[in-house]
Amino acid sequence: MVNLRKRSLTVAGHATSLALEPEFWAVLDEIAAAKGLSLAGLIAELDLSRADRPLASACRLAALEWVRGR
Repeated sequence: MVNLRKRSLTVAGHATSLALEPEFWAVLDEIAAAKGLSLAGLIAELDLSRADRPLASACRLAALEWVRGR
């Protein structure tokens, strides 16, 4: 059973919700802290660079890239 955690955010002036596994949220929180951004700020950056990819997928890929870069 997949355990998704849903968070509500404001991205580009629009309220949205995003459901990800807790492990991905943990890495995204780490990335945001390392960049000196709020989580919403990081998600906004990812939203701008995701092209036609779903936002949840862009978030998961950013987390994966961060972990691989260690």
